Amino acid sequence: MSPRTVVGLSSPAATSTRKNGGGLIFYWFRQGDMRLHDNPALDRAAAICSQTQSKLVPVFCFDPRIYGDQARGEFGSIKCGPRRAKFCLESVIDLRESLEKKGSKLLVSTEKPEDLFRKLLQNHDGSRINDRTKLVYQDEVCSEEVAVANKVKKLFQSSEAVWGSTMYELKDLPYQEGLTDMPDTFTPFRNKVEKKSKILPPIPVPKDLGPFPSTDELPAALPYLSNLPTLQDMGYTQDQIDHANLQDPRGVMSFEGGETAALARVKDYIWDKNLLRKYFDTRNGMIGGDYSSKFSPWLAHGNLSPRYVARECQKYEEQIVANKSTYWLVFELLWRDYWKFFALKHGTSLFFPGGTIGSTQRWKHFEKNLQAWIEGRTGFPLVDANMRELAATGFMSNRGRQNVCSFLALELNQDWRYGAEYFESVLLDHDVHSNYGNWCAGAGMTGGRLNRFNIVKQSKDYDQHGDYVRLWLPELKDVPTQFVHEPWKMTQFQQMEYNCRLGVDYPNPITKPFYPDPKSGSKSKGDYNNRRGGEGKHNNSNKNNRHQRKEMKSLKTGSYQISS
Repeated sequence: MSPRTVVGLSSPAATSTRKNGGGLIFYWFRQGDMRLHDNPALDRAAAICSQTQSKLVPVFCFDPRIYGDQARGEFGSIKCGPRRAKFCLESVIDLRESLEKKGSKLLVSTEKPEDLFRKLLQNHDGSRINDRTKLVYQDEVCSEEVAVANKVKKLFQSSEAVWGSTMYELKDLPYQEGLTDMPDTFTPFRNKVEKKSKILPPIPVPKDLGPFPSTDELPAALPYLSNLPTLQDMGYTQDQIDHANLQDPRGVMSFEGGETAALARVKDYIWDKNLLRKYFDTRNGMIGGDYSSKFSPWLAHGNLSPRYVARECQKYEEQIVANKSTYWLVFELLWRDYWKFFALKHGTSLFFPGGTIGSTQRWKHFEKNLQAWIEGRTGFPLVDANMRELAATGFMSNRGRQNVCSFLALELNQDWRYGAEYFESVLLDHDVHSNYGNWCAGAGMTGGRLNRFNIVKQSKDYDQHGDYVRLWLPELKDVPTQFVHEPWKMTQFQQMEYNCRLGVDYPNPITKPFYPDPKSGSKSKGDYNNRRGGEGKHNNSNKNNRHQRKEMKSLKTGSYQISS
């Protein structure tokens, strides 16, 4: 059904372990499950240890194919930028501390996982440490993750990949095996899943994870038990490290990796500040920490369980208020689910230039335009402000993501995969399914409705007075609201008056601005909100915005059910 391989306890090796005891169960933490709460794969590993009297060996690898300046994508971007690597390192530090509080430990390495596990499975004389070993890990669906898992699991007598990271369980979806009948657009998927499926309650943190094996049982473990790698150890340059450690005061908030910080943010946003009640009204903002939940970096790294968030929303509805906002946060989590299931269904076609529909669209690649987009120097203030925020902080609102994607793919006709790969490098909340799914869809390569965004209209709708673009584009600080979203309309005299000379202080537009033809009746994308991402990847604007009130009326509240 999927690229995963599951070998259960009925296998001969597992049966032997159950009978004789003394086996070692290796739990392989990966980028998407760095937590103890509601971690189905970790819970499974702990259960096996309990049933078979085996010992748990938690492991995490900073795989050099992902981390460091030398780990590059197909189009040259760093696979994992230094800011996201720092977030991952903070997550691992927090994870190790949590495991130690439970009486366990965490082995941490900068080696390839298959190389580390090969070492761990051997005595110093080269003999195998134990004939009863098993690997447990969270299942993933994309090709790179699957390829590494296939290399690792060959080293073990048995292995088990456990589904995780989604709000709804794969097995509980109302679709056939392989998801062949799952819709390729979100709304029918949402309607059927909400009607026919239930969200399972989050799993408690395992009560017992120890004891950790002795050095006699696992002699190769010692070097990986204490010291943690630095960003320098991972292969980042000093300039990259300095950038990762710089906190721009204009950023929406300071993000710290780890389960502890994730749970604190949930408590702060939902309960302490009581912000969930107005989430729908504020989620399209672009300035500040509380216009949306900002859960997405922690969700992307598995610091935070989506089922835990859904359960907190349900509790809030029971104790405080139930309204469109309380539902809408769960709705956003369903978008996140959708993209992982979509990736499972379509496989590698999600990464092809023609996308999942196999389009023959001819994309351009003009390096100068790509660099102008990356650097925030396109001459379109909304695009430039968002791109500069992303470069400086690793975060961008959902409203911004939709616009910069539409601009690169549909205005510049640039191969959308360059944009997706750059986002993969820089976004704190990158997860492969949502990122590439959103980019593929934004470029019109998934068969859904194509939204070509009118950048100027979006600017005026979501940054009415120009506060956001002035925050990130100091060149425009003196430009009045009349021109701040369309500086090319200023005369030369006005440019001098407002200290913004086009082509000198601020770029001329690199392409002709798109204005819909009123004779054709075409609508600007911005007359509605076509959400395409998981929670935290979105943004909204002033609640007195006429556009937003229209949007509020047009979007219908659905429902969700959590099993008791």
